[in-house]
Order: sequence, then C-alpha cells, then structure tokens
Amino acid sequence: MDSTDAAGLIAELHEEKAEHEADDRFRSRAALLIAILAAILAIGGLGGGNATDDMIGSNIRASDAWAFYQAKNIRQTAYELEADALRSSLEAGALAPPQRLSAEARLNDYRATIARYDSEPDARDPSKGEGKKELMAQAQAHERAFETASARDDNFDFAEVALQLALVLGSVAILALNRWILALAGALGLIGSLLTLNGFLLLVPL
Repeated sequence: MDSTDAAGLIAELHEEKAEHEADDRFRSRAALLIAILAAILAIGGLGGGNATDDMIGSNIRASDAWAFYQAKNIRQTAYELEADALRSSLEAGALAPPQRLSAEARLNDYRATIARYDSEPDARDPSKGEGKKELMAQAQAHERAFETASARDDNFDFAEVALQLALVLGSVAILALNRWILALAGALGLIGSLLTLNGFLLLVPL
C-alpha cells in the first residue's frame, strides 16, 4: 500500500469516526429531549389529576349549596304564606283580643324567621352562613372554582396529547437519525410544555 492509499484510508476512517460521533451526539441530545418531555408529561399528568379532582369536588359542593338554598327557599315561602294569612286576619279584625295578641306574636316570629332564612351569616365567618344570600354566594363561588378547574383540565389534556406525540416522534428520530423529525418533536414538546405551564397558571384562555 503506497502512501497515497494509506492517506486516503486514514481520511476515510476519520470521516467515519466524525459521522459516528455526530450520530452519537444527535442520539444523546434526542434522548435528553425525550427525558425532559417525559418529566413534563408526568408533572402535567399530576396537575390534570388534581384539576379533575377539583372539578368533581366543586361540582358536588355547588350542587349541595343550591339544594340547601332551594330547601331554605321552600321553607321561607311557607312562612311567608302563613304570615300573609295572619296579617290578613289581623287587618280584617276577625280575631278576638286574646287571639289577636297570640297572632301578632306569631306574625313577628314568622317575620324574624323569614328574615333569617334570607340572610343568616356565620358570626365567625360571614361567607359560611346558612341564609339564602350566603348559600347563593357559596354556590356561585363553587361554580367559579369548577370553571377554573375545567380550564386547567383542558390545558393539561391538550398538553398530554402534544407531549405524547413529541415523545413518539423523538423516538422515531433516534431510530431514523432524522433531525427534521426531532425538530418537529421539539416543536410539539414546546407546545405541550407551554400548555402544561398554562394549566397551572392560566395565563392565556384557550
């Protein structure tokens, strides 16, 4: 083998070594990207699970508050009807004096009960009272919490799809040594990461 052939062989070996090193770097970077995206997917899965739990809990609490509100409203209406009947009897003068005193006392009790059903704030925490006004505020607060949790869950759901696709494409890119596929995986991973972040912070409505 002359010196020219030896030099060509050495150059070819160097070229192959450089290609192998480039392929190894590519695989290492792709594997690192996949690991990062898998971690983000796990974090998003945890957030999505918590959002689902919050949705269920808020929905139950809102339903309970509205049911209590309706029960209070029915009882308040019954007392209002009784109070109207007593007031009509008193105004018509159809009651004897002893009965009239008793009816006036009952009418005052009915009015106090009606007012208490309308608003009965808790002395320690007014927002936790059991009057219609407080129950309505509690139900509406639970509904808002449900909507917030639902918005978070939507972000996490879309993020999961994007991240799973990114992981699949990243694996394909490693096998095919294709940088374009890896770039697409990175783009999907970025979208999934931003959606995961938005799921926690709700910076941008979907």
